[in-house]
Amino acid sequence: MPKEDQTIGILLHDVARLMRRRFEQRARPVGLTRSQWHTLLLLSKNEGVHQKALAEMQEVEPITLMRLIDKLEERGLVERRKHETDRRIWMLYITQTARSLLEGAREFGNETRAEALEGISDADRVRLFEMLETMKSNLVEGCRQAAEVEKRHV
Repeated sequence: MPKEDQTIGILLHDVARLMRRRFEQRARPVGLTRSQWHTLLLLSKNEGVHQKALAEMQEVEPITLMRLIDKLEERGLVERRKHETDRRIWMLYITQTARSLLEGAREFGNETRAEALEGISDADRVRLFEMLETMKSNLVEGCRQAAEVEKRHV
């Protein structure tokens, strides 16, 4: 039974924060921030995306992403290429160096997940993921409905 002063939102936030911290501790020798890792990971799955779209995926302001991309480009991890027909738009790609780093990051992630899930049976892990997916779906639907209501009242 949960403690009286603890809500599921606070507990989920704490677990997520601690997982990020443990990942950062493992990844510190590489010299990238969690935000930079996240940017590289998203970009590896969406190569050729433009900066504005990548900022939307990360739910950050485009100027914030631009600073991240600048630093990643300086380290030789990201390339900006001009759009074929619109010179104002930059398309983003990761370099081979970044691909190699992401392999290491996957290992950091695996180690962090294993540590977090230690002592939890395989069946409970499956159930945990099912419950979290259900919670996520419920909240996505709630956000979608609220956005529709807001549109109608604007």
